[in-house]
Amino acid sequence: MQLPRVAWALTAAAGCFLLLVLLHGHILREGQLAAGTCEIVTLDRDSSQPRRTIARQTARCACRKGQIAGTTRARPACVDVRIVRSRQWCEMTPCLDHEGCNLMVNHSGWTCTQPGGRVKTTTVS
Repeated sequence: MQLPRVAWALTAAAGCFLLLVLLHGHILREGQLAAGTCEIVTLDRDSSQPRRTIARQTARCACRKGQIAGTTRARPACVDVRIVRSRQWCEMTPCLDHEGCNLMVNHSGWTCTQPGGRVKTTTVS
């Protein structure tokens, strides 16, 4: 009597798992991002000026409620919307671990200063 119950439970569990896999594949089609993730769509670099490289990147994010596209450790990421509204850019930890973050005077962006003195400036448009 126990064996048919166990077999029925295993069959039901396998059916639920199969349904979950099918639904997951249907919801996350190719080209869709999982919630809370970002990807770089375009990256353009201009090195026409001596000792200066201008990089412009576009990211696509699928952020959760209360989050917005931002930068964490020099990569696109979903950050708290409060950080962007208050323009306190360094709170999202945009620089790498060994770099120091400083807000620009007019809060239009931030700078990441490396130990050797090299400065990377990011402006928000």
